[in-house]
Amino acid sequence: MGDDNSAASQARRRYLLIALVFFGTVLSYVDRQVLALLKPTLEATFHWSDEDFAHLGSAFSLAMATSVLFSGWLVDRFGVRIAYGWAVAIWSLAGMAHAAAATVTQFVLARVTLALGESVSGPATVKATAQYLPLRERSFGLGIITTAPSIGAIMTPLVIPPVAVRFGWQSAFLLTGGLGVIWVFLWVVGTRHLRAPRAVSVAPAKAGVDWAALFSDRRTWAITGSKAMADMVWWFLLFWIPDLFSKVFGLSQAQIGGPVALTYAMAALGALASGGLFPMFLRKGLSFNAARKLSMLCFAVLILPLPLALFMGSPWAAAAIIGVALFAHNGFVTNIFGVTADIIPLQRVGTVTALSSVAGNLSGMGMIEFAGWSLTNGHGYWPMFAVASVAYLAATLFLHLVVPSIVPVHDMPGAAG
Repeated sequence: MGDDNSAASQARRRYLLIALVFFGTVLSYVDRQVLALLKPTLEATFHWSDEDFAHLGSAFSLAMATSVLFSGWLVDRFGVRIAYGWAVAIWSLAGMAHAAAATVTQFVLARVTLALGESVSGPATVKATAQYLPLRERSFGLGIITTAPSIGAIMTPLVIPPVAVRFGWQSAFLLTGGLGVIWVFLWVVGTRHLRAPRAVSVAPAKAGVDWAALFSDRRTWAITGSKAMADMVWWFLLFWIPDLFSKVFGLSQAQIGGPVALTYAMAALGALASGGLFPMFLRKGLSFNAARKLSMLCFAVLILPLPLALFMGSPWAAAAIIGVALFAHNGFVTNIFGVTADIIPLQRVGTVTALSSVAGNLSGMGMIEFAGWSLTNGHGYWPMFAVASVAYLAATLFLHLVVPSIVPVHDMPGAAG
């Protein structure tokens, strides 16, 4: 027992927790992207149009949006270990249930259940870093975890199409769901003796959220609004990129994997790089406020050339431009997560993160539906790319206007409640 509670043992367990959160997030994004990559096969099976495909994607986003706020409460109420473990179990079984779908309705029900489980992932991730990592290590931890969606998105186009071609599309869902079941076992065993470091002040696990204080706090809306503007781009690209390479560049399903993997490989680099930009600015003498906002601005500027991807003669050149945008997206969102962990009282971190995810899923649903309408009516991809190119500058400006000066919560008198 003494060994379980020693400083070295607890440090190992804390980083095991971060590793498991990382791999859980990888699995969640693999599950999400399988649908987009198998669109040609599933389209033929279920007779979907572009608008039907958009409706299926928006149903997932709507389910996420309606459940994620409750999931944030679950994380704050029961803690990361219990809430996240059950969530991965639910979404893994739902992923496997896709393989048994015989009608469109059954497929949608499986997809919605998947969303209900995955809605816990975002609040649990930020809560885990806020509760189990010291302040100086949070940006690095968040940067590592933020690479997970990109790693999942890289693996999926390289692994899933060959598996589906050889063993059938149902096998793709059975494979990813089965990996989630294995993850749950490792989570239960690996985190059972975990303790928060003494330097972190942890609210009682069953402490309630003061909703009036939460909704009247400008910091809540700063996080929520900026996350909504960024997430609508991410969900749009995650859902439609494979189709874009098929429609705009005429690639077959067998050819799509390479360019899609390149875009998300660059996104993963962005998540890794994002953890170092903010502390670098601090070391150069910038204030906390200036370092955070300048980091966000740098990433926002990188996304401005995104529409040029539609005019490239090569799918690889287009993939590189989209990849730069995803590189910048991950850097931008890592800073939003960092601001959340830094300025939101610990008792509200899960709930505020969930609220921002609600906004992000709703805005993402809007972009997905907009894309379905645009493609069906012959307008192509350019309207969505035009909106996406300026969304991050708008998010940075919004954050600055709502919270002119970012101050870490531990430096604010009376802010811990």
